[in-house]
Amino acid sequence: MKQLVLKYGKYFIFSFILILSSVSCDKIQDSQVPNVPFTFEINLNIANELTIPGNSMYFPGPGYGGVIVYCEMPDTYYAYDATCTYEVSQTCKVKNEGVLGTCSCCGSEFFLTGGGFPSSGPAAAALRQYNVSFVNNFTLRVYNN
Repeated sequence: MKQLVLKYGKYFIFSFILILSSVSCDKIQDSQVPNVPFTFEINLNIANELTIPGNSMYFPGPGYGGVIVYCEMPDTYYAYDATCTYEVSQTCKVKNEGVLGTCSCCGSEFFLTGGGFPSSGPAAAALRQYNVSFVNNFTLRVYNN
């Protein structure tokens, strides 16, 4: 019995360490881009490009490197920090081009649909995503606090 405990105990310890290291990696990826609290509203009557699915717009003020808002469908919006997750710097910004965003420094490309995940380039982590909600039929609220 003691031999069984020693034999399987090694596997238990190895599994435990593996789980701990994977959890800690997730925290690092979540915090690559600094958290800057903000909230702002977008009037869709003025920014009417955002009412067309597949379009995106850049807003330079909020967040760490500005915010990109993407319209997937008339009632589905995503918002991301425009800071590249490979070179976290306020000068390395992701430029939006419809459904794709491209980093001006390293060339990484990110899908602006459903999570901001990288599609090519050296970046491995997704863009920092922010909350989007409707205030009324023509006003979006983008925030992270």
